[in-house]
Formats: sequence, C-alpha cells, structure tokens
Amino acid sequence: MLYRAEDSTGIGDWNGTSRIGLATSRNGIDFDRRPDPVYVPKDDFELPGGTEDPRIVKIDSTYYLTYTAYDGETARLALASSTNLVTWERHGLVFTELGWTKAGAIVPQKINGKYWMYYGDTNIWAATSDDLINWTPVEEPVMQPREEMFDSRLIEPGPTPLITDDGILMLYNSADEDLVYRAGQVLFDINDPTKVLKRSDTHFMEPDSELEVDGQIPNVVFIEGLARLENTWYLYYGMGDSGIGVAMYDM
Repeated sequence: MLYRAEDSTGIGDWNGTSRIGLATSRNGIDFDRRPDPVYVPKDDFELPGGTEDPRIVKIDSTYYLTYTAYDGETARLALASSTNLVTWERHGLVFTELGWTKAGAIVPQKINGKYWMYYGDTNIWAATSDDLINWTPVEEPVMQPREEMFDSRLIEPGPTPLITDDGILMLYNSADEDLVYRAGQVLFDINDPTKVLKRSDTHFMEPDSELEVDGQIPNVVFIEGLARLENTWYLYYGMGDSGIGVAMYDM
C-alpha cells in the first residue's frame, strides 16, 4: 500500500508536509510500515504542502503513480513511475498548462490504441496518452455533479478503474452541499470512455465512525485503493484525513 502521511512541522494542528509511505501486508488488513517514506516532495510545486493522495496502477512491469503536488496554495496533478515501488522516476506535472488539477485514475489497459485517465475534483475530466507519461486532456468534462443528490457539490475519481464485461467501472468520491463526502459508482462505455452508461443514484459508503465524522477534515470517507485477494475485494479509504480504513466485499 502507498499511503499519504503528514508530519507536524508547520503552524497549527494540521499544517505538516505530506509524504508517501509504503506498507505491506499478507492478509490485506494488518500492515507493516517502512520507517522512511518512499516518495518525498522536492520540487517547488510540491512544497511546502507536499505529495498527497497517491493512486497507482501497474501496467506491464511498471507502476505509475499519480499524486497531488501541493505548494500550499495550488494543488496540481503530478506523475512518477517505478519498477519496485521504492525507487521512483519523477515525471513532473501532468498538465503544465493547467492550474488546479487533482485525482488522476489511469485505466489499466489501452482502449482504441490509447491509454485513458480520469481526473478532476469538481467535475471529472478525461485525458489520453500514447506512452502513459505525456497526457492530452479531453476538452469537455465526462461527469458533473448532480443537483440535490449525494454528489451535488463535487466529484472526483477513486481507485484505478476496473475493466469489466459491461464497461469501465469507476468508484468515485463526492460531496454534497454540506461537504459530506460519500462514494458512488459509474460505468463508462468501453468503446468510448467519455460516455457514461450508468451512474448510481445513491451512495454505497458514507462517514459513520468517529474518525470519519470528527477527523482532521470532518465527515469524509475518501476512497483511493482497491485490491482483490482471492474472493474478497478490499477498498482502502481515508477517514477524515486522520486514518486509513478498509471496507471489504465478499464475492
């Protein structure tokens, strides 16, 4: 598991710098953490806020990491790659011409000769690539918030999308007008990844534990990692920016 961790070197209770750590597990629940981070902020666009919200996909023998680079004022989507999860090649900002960008979720296989990525934290947008390093954004958003629903204020991608028999399945994060974060699901057309086929009318996950309701950022469940171990799916999520939780689905 790659996870975001925060120190306490800044002013106030939560003004630390974020770094990305690595933890391992044999059962998906009990994790051992490496003592040192595997990815730390170095560039001006990453400091002093740090490197946050890691999302990872493995394609062939390479891991591709998308993350939020936060300079304290603007959050920007950045990219790195690795063959071992410890030593990383930094590829910089994904969209140098854009300002605030976040939450890149790469589809794990080519579609019609291109790689696809969903990103964004108000609307959800799409981008395409030939090499997984250089990305071209699609002009119009592929998903938008819906009035008077659980995702009325903002939406952003969750974990790496899944290729299914019915299309591209993406679990996504959302917030309503009260900034309560919940999780939904959307299905895109496998032949046209910008086309929504189905979208959940209700959330499948919402804050209810103490850390989720009263954490650093209150009323948040924020999904980012999804793994299948034998016949169980493990969904890893942020609990109010104060802990990491797991939800399990037994097939």
